[in-house]
Amino acid sequence: MRPPRARRSRLAVRGIVVAAALIAVTSLAGCSSARSSLGTVDGGCFLALPAASAAVHHRGRLLGADLVGVGSLRHRPLIYRTATEAPGPKVRQVCLVAFGGSFTSGTVERPAGHEAGRLAVVVVEYPHSRLLGTVVLSRAPVRFGHSHAGLS
Repeated sequence: MRPPRARRSRLAVRGIVVAAALIAVTSLAGCSSARSSLGTVDGGCFLALPAASAAVHHRGRLLGADLVGVGSLRHRPLIYRTATEAPGPKVRQVCLVAFGGSFTSGTVERPAGHEAGRLAVVVVEYPHSRLLGTVVLSRAPVRFGHSHAGLS
């Protein structure tokens, strides 16, 4: 026996509302994943920003920050050495915080890389916010922020 027509239409509307709510919740869940970021700073790297800013003496413009595993930096020798040769316990993850401006090895803390350049990449241990070094580069990367670091 079929339910009355009014009841069928209410059930259909309820089903559509439930389906729409599930779609909305599923869509929003993708926006709040563990690697999400606001703007150009990875969420976990917000704690590294004070140490990074102090390393460049509060100069330059923040370009972005990435939380990366140290092993993924092997193709970036200067940054990899900065992360792996720091004294203390072995570092597994770092926040790379990039600043644009005019930098020299004398105007940044724990300098590495070029004597002067337009980019300073501050390498900060995650999650302890320990400054490992500041790599001065002569040219800005093509892209920086979110889930990768295109540093050269």
